[in-house]
Amino acid sequence: MKFRDFFPVFEWLPSYKKSDFRGDLIAGLTVGVMLVPQGMAYALLAGMPPIYGLYGGLVPLFLYAILGTSRQMSIGPVAISALLVLAGISQLADPFSEEYISLVILTGLLIGITQVVLSFLKLGFLVNFLSHPVVAGFTSAAAVIIAISQLKYLLGFEIPRFEHFYETVLYAFENIRSTNFPSVIMCLGGIIVMLVLRKINRNIPEALLVVIAGILLVNFFNLNDKGVDIVGEVPKGLPSFIFPEINFANIQKVMPTVLTVTIIGIVESIGIAKVLEAKHRSYRVRANQELFALGFSKIVGAFFQSLPTSGSFTRSAVNNDLGARSGIASFITASLIGLVLVFLTKLFFYLPTAILAAIILLAVKSLFDFHEAVHLWHTHRKDFAMMLITFIMTLALGIEMGVLVGVILSLGMIIYSSSKPHVAVLGRLPNSRHFRNISRFPNAIQSDEVLIFRFDSSLYFGNASYFKDIIRELVIEKGTQLKVLIIEASTINEMDSTGLHILEDVIAYLQDNKVELYLSGVKGPVRDLLTKAEMMGEIGPQNQFMTIHDALEFYKNKTHRGDSDIWSEDALQTNVDNRKK
Repeated sequence: MKFRDFFPVFEWLPSYKKSDFRGDLIAGLTVGVMLVPQGMAYALLAGMPPIYGLYGGLVPLFLYAILGTSRQMSIGPVAISALLVLAGISQLADPFSEEYISLVILTGLLIGITQVVLSFLKLGFLVNFLSHPVVAGFTSAAAVIIAISQLKYLLGFEIPRFEHFYETVLYAFENIRSTNFPSVIMCLGGIIVMLVLRKINRNIPEALLVVIAGILLVNFFNLNDKGVDIVGEVPKGLPSFIFPEINFANIQKVMPTVLTVTIIGIVESIGIAKVLEAKHRSYRVRANQELFALGFSKIVGAFFQSLPTSGSFTRSAVNNDLGARSGIASFITASLIGLVLVFLTKLFFYLPTAILAAIILLAVKSLFDFHEAVHLWHTHRKDFAMMLITFIMTLALGIEMGVLVGVILSLGMIIYSSSKPHVAVLGRLPNSRHFRNISRFPNAIQSDEVLIFRFDSSLYFGNASYFKDIIRELVIEKGTQLKVLIIEASTINEMDSTGLHILEDVIAYLQDNKVELYLSGVKGPVRDLLTKAEMMGEIGPQNQFMTIHDALEFYKNKTHRGDSDIWSEDALQTNVDNRKK
């Protein structure tokens, strides 16, 4: 592997132009302004002090800019990862406690190690087995859970952590009299202001403006003395280097969370990178290098107390829309976060948590994919069912079980689809040499003596029995007039040993029923396998053809039929009419 493959920064840096810097500067500063309040909010969502969200926007961004293949993606704390961390680690320790913080840092380190290992093993393709409907169902349910988790900040009173979301709703309803109305007004007012500013101009840093307004209101009206919860003391300065507490017992405890966040983080980040790649087409996103970049940034970030990071769709979209051309934009974003940590943390003392809740509630609005549900309902009911099941299971059983159910559903759908692939009985289009599926082309002509069968999949252990069963059913349906079965094999790309055995069974079955087997369009690798298995002789070299037309011409000549025989259009159509009767 070339040096540039490991360090993509050297792919774009030598050709970097002065004209690119303006877009990178504007995008980097804007994303940095967004990341300050979002990072603090997502840290709070993860059960961590807000400062750890700012740490997540520092070292990881620098490293990803050097190692990542996407030039517009912005990484950092995100809502889904924060919720997954909270869901898993809160079962092991109390949020905001020293033990909890230590376990979260360890989780980030292990997620990074897992992603780097997957990168070196070139296993990035595995995330493709988590289908889009499952991801949409999970993220939509996560959006609901995230929103409900912010009720304590919206309503302004403490709500204990419950295992199920409906218990949180019930507790909040039962204790609604404890509501702190200034907190409610501040949270809902923050959402309204951000929505209005977003309507005016999406490039306005609405979250930062609302944060500033919230701090000023609390400070001016002493709202913290009236029950409004505030962030309080935020440590000043850059994060110090620490060595995460690593021991086997803790690794065992956090591994379920590590695997869950790894799966969702990869799907989310690489998905964002691919979307941005499609918009530019001037570079190529390499999945395995992305895994390495994401993983290594987490590993080093863990030594600087970073919250686990991932690709952010919102910040990446802003980064792209404002003209980011390269990783320089991420360098600028990280530099701005560094300046905030060194000089401005004391300004966040009076930041109300209700404002951070408003930022989270508005952010998760985009996670609830109602439009995708409607689209799937109209276009693909099976995928809609998968999305709905994942959504319900995530709400009912929790985040981690929801991911597990989603993975099982995705794999189950793959297994089911591959075990029963599409098959077709073909007929000849009138006055042509083209053969098409008779269920889609009603005018396609068949003969009672010949059955043309196409199997649209490789033949392997998962679908071999289905292959044999379908052929038997079709032969029985044709009856004793059937003389030849032509398997159009151009769609069979591979065949394993089970497929070979099943093909032998099919040959034996056809021989018992006095039906000849012709093969058409067999691909080279499959033909090589049949030769090695010594089945070419059993099938007969004279019964193998390049096209279906060649096979039919061979049978016509073999049976000494003329132009007015069963292959004529009139005779074939008569056969079709007789079958309809």
